[in-house]
Amino acid sequence: MIAAVTSPSASQTPTAIWTQAGGSVILKLSGEWKRGGPAVTVEGQVPEKPADRYETEGLEEFDSTLPAFLLAHLRAAPPGEGETASLEGLPENLRGLMELALAVPERSEAKTRSGQSSDLRELGKLTLRIWAGMKAMAEFVGESVLSVGRFFTGRARFRQQDFWMTLQECGIEALPIVSLISFLIGLILAFVGNVQLTNFGANIFVADLVGIAMVREMGVVMTGIIMSGRTGAAFAAHLGSMKANEEIDALRTFGLNPFDFLVLPRLLALLLMLPILTIYSNIIGILGGMLVGAMVGIPPVLYWNETVAAIDLTTSSLGVFKSFFFAAAIAISGCMQGMMAGNSSAAVGQATTRAVVASITAIIILDSAFAAIFTVLDI
Repeated sequence: MIAAVTSPSASQTPTAIWTQAGGSVILKLSGEWKRGGPAVTVEGQVPEKPADRYETEGLEEFDSTLPAFLLAHLRAAPPGEGETASLEGLPENLRGLMELALAVPERSEAKTRSGQSSDLRELGKLTLRIWAGMKAMAEFVGESVLSVGRFFTGRARFRQQDFWMTLQECGIEALPIVSLISFLIGLILAFVGNVQLTNFGANIFVADLVGIAMVREMGVVMTGIIMSGRTGAAFAAHLGSMKANEEIDALRTFGLNPFDFLVLPRLLALLLMLPILTIYSNIIGILGGMLVGAMVGIPPVLYWNETVAAIDLTTSSLGVFKSFFFAAAIAISGCMQGMMAGNSSAAVGQATTRAVVASITAIIILDSAFAAIFTVLDI
């Protein structure tokens, strides 16, 4: 007598057989259910309701593949309202896993959406994101104004040591990079202006070109961009790290206002130092243009006298006036992104990037607005 030999691969194939007997739905499970094993074989017509009973006599070893299979069917064909899914017949360990899985409600965003969302839906999402960003910005600006008001009334509390340290970082430590960039900008403006004005025999007006361009636009704009990438990013990274380490929550626990304690000293320091850096940038840029003038045959004394004659008090104050608004934009953008960062190191990096982009964008928008206003006012 020859015994029938069953193929090991056939006996280990995970199989789910749906049957109905006496109005009850029975799911027979057999084989070895393991990740990376053979594909699941489903026999019979899959019902639109959960199984009433399970038969697991032929079930061998299994891992999370089997609970995932059962849970997927229960999610697709849930029991009626007020009813619970039957787990009769399942092994004790599998029944415990299923009870835990069913006890947690499925998140709506976890469902796979069929098809692509419409363009109108995407436009609506984009509009909502823009509106939320504008609302958050308005709230943060309002908090900044209130914090400054508390400072002038003596009700804001922060450490003076933090303020002086921030003042040093925004001022003295920024001088090397501001000096280099401003000097090179002055050189570039002088070289470009000299090439064109020499054609008309009016290269002396290079001094006018460099002086007016520096004090009206280039000095304050370039200084603002430098401080956005240097100081605004530092604000976002510092506050974002504190947010990730829950230090901001600790300040609230101690009864301190995080806005007054963290944002206010940075805002005040930048409001004080950016106008000074702007004036310094203007002077360095004019000196750079003077160097080019000396190279093309314009005596430094003549160059300086022409610059002084071309720049009046109104023109020289425009860049300094704009620097206060640029400073507020940089400080608010950096601190806002840091305070709203997520609780991870990756979120801190993303907040730093957003702070730089937001502050530079704000500077360009503000400068464009001021240019239009000054043109209308004939300044």
